[in-house]
Amino acid sequence: MTIRIGELARRTECPIETIRYYETEGLLPPPQRSGSNYRLYDQGHVERLHFVRHCRSLDMTLAEVRTLLGYRDTPAQDCSEVNALLDKHLHQVEVRVKALLQLKRHLIALREKCSGSRAVEACGILQGLSDPCHSVPADSASTVVVGA
Repeated sequence: MTIRIGELARRTECPIETIRYYETEGLLPPPQRSGSNYRLYDQGHVERLHFVRHCRSLDMTLAEVRTLLGYRDTPAQDCSEVNALLDKHLHQVEVRVKALLQLKRHLIALREKCSGSRAVEACGILQGLSDPCHSVPADSASTVVVGA
């Protein structure tokens, strides 16, 4: 079975641009080319792209996906490193969840500063946003963006 990039995109629900990007990043092996220079993919590409997409849906970085693909390509290897990678990723998720909960508390506190219709100059939210004492600490703000 060989398919063109459009069919691969349809089967995996992955944009063509993303498929090309994953190829340049080495996450997908280079496809064969037809006489007309069309990319030709096989079932292995479909399965590998599904794997990559699943990893990315779990917010794994390209480096993490690349590492997991390396382990996947050597199936007789011990999986303790895979466990360690997932444990590290899980810890990063927990850190981000904590930062997001802190952000939520900050937004709730801001929202409570204004409870109705009034002139903008008297808006407690805008006043709260202008108060540097109520800023989210820099390390929390940057933690929220990790993996974006």
